[in-house]
Amino acid sequence: MSAAERANVLWFIPTHGDGHHLGTTVGARAVTFNYLKQIAQAADELGYYGVLLPTGRSCEDSWVIASALAPLTRRLRFLVAFRPGLQPPTVAARMAATLDRVSEGRLLINIVTGGDPAENAGDGIFLSHAERYEITREFLIAWKALMAGDTVNVDGKHLRIEDGRLLFPAVQQPHPPLYFGGSSDVASEVAAEHVDLYLTWGEPPAQVAEKIAHVRRLAEARGRTVRFGIRLHVVVRRTTSAAWDAANDLIAHLDEATIAAAQAAFARMDSVGQQRMRELHGGRRDKLEISPNLWAGIGLVRGGAGTALVGDAETVAARMREYMALGIDSFILSGYPHLEESYRFAELVFPHLPLADTTGRPPVVAGNFGPFGETIANDLRPDQRPLVHPVTRQASSS
Repeated sequence: MSAAERANVLWFIPTHGDGHHLGTTVGARAVTFNYLKQIAQAADELGYYGVLLPTGRSCEDSWVIASALAPLTRRLRFLVAFRPGLQPPTVAARMAATLDRVSEGRLLINIVTGGDPAENAGDGIFLSHAERYEITREFLIAWKALMAGDTVNVDGKHLRIEDGRLLFPAVQQPHPPLYFGGSSDVASEVAAEHVDLYLTWGEPPAQVAEKIAHVRRLAEARGRTVRFGIRLHVVVRRTTSAAWDAANDLIAHLDEATIAAAQAAFARMDSVGQQRMRELHGGRRDKLEISPNLWAGIGLVRGGAGTALVGDAETVAARMREYMALGIDSFILSGYPHLEESYRFAELVFPHLPLADTTGRPPVVAGNFGPFGETIANDLRPDQRPLVHPVTRQASSS
C-alpha cells in the first residue's frame, strides 16, 4: 500500500440543481449561469484544484458550461466528461484540444460509460453493460493516439475510422489527464489499461482499500501506475453536533414515497457502483452512518455519489487522511448549497490537510492583504491567534 502524502481537492458545479434540502422544492435555489459563475469563481479564489461538471440528461451540457466558465477563472481546472458511444473519438479529440487551449491547459477529462439503460436509450445508445466497456476501450485507444498526433485508422467491433487526425494539439501533452470510475471487473480492467486516475464513490475505507488494491495490481501487471481519487459530499460545521444537525436537515423534507421512487429508478440501472451505493443504506433512514462520520443520507434520493463526510473540521480532515493512507490523492467534494459549503470547507478544513501545491489559497496580490477579519472600531485589526471554540474543545475531551 502506498499512502498519498498530499492531496488535491476539487469542488462541484451543480448544473442539475441546488438548494438547502434534498428531494423537495423547499429551500430550492435557481441555478442560473450567474450562480454557477459564483461557485466557479469562489472555488478559484479559495484555491480548489478544479471543479467537476456532471453529465447526463438531468444536467446542463458540461462542455458548454466549462467553455463559458474557463475565461472567468484563473487557475481552476475543469473536469468534463466524454461518453464513449455518444461521440466519435475524432470529435472528442477536437473538443478536448480546443478547450485545453482556450483554458490554457486547465482541462481534465472524465470518461463516463453511463449506467442507466433508460437514459442511454434516450441518447441513442442501445448497448449492454459489457458492450459499453468494449466501446470505451476502442474509444480510449483511438482518442489517445489522436491526441498524441498519430493518424488513426480503426476497424473495430464498434468504431470505424479512416485517416483520423487532430490538426491542432492540446496544451497538455500527450493529452489532458484521464479520470475514470467504475466498480465492475471490466471497469477495473479499463482503468488499469488506460486511465491516469481511478475514481471511486465514497464507500467505507475498507471497501475503498479493496478496490484500490485490485486496480493497482491490474495496472502493475501491465507495467503501469494509476493514481486514485474519491468522490464525496461534505457537511462540515464548527462543531460535530452542528454538522449532524445540518445533515439531518438536508433530508428533513424527504417522505417515504420520494425515497421509494428514487430507489426504484436506481434499481433499473446496471451500474455496479450504483448498486454498491444502494447496498450501503438499503433505502432506509434508520442506519445512515455506515462508517464513522460517513453518512449515506444523500444516496436516498441522489444518484451517483451518495455519501458525505460529516463533522467538525478536525474530524473531517482526519477521515480524509484515512483515505489518503490508502493511496487517495484527489478528493472531489460537494455540499449543499454548493456556494456556501465551498467556503465552509475551504476555510475550515483546508488548514488541517496536507494539500498539494496545486490546492490551497492562492497568494494575495491585491486588496487589503487579509485575511484578518473586519477592522475593529475603524482602527484596530483583530489579533492573529488560533480560534478556540469552547464547545468543540469540551466535546473532544469527553
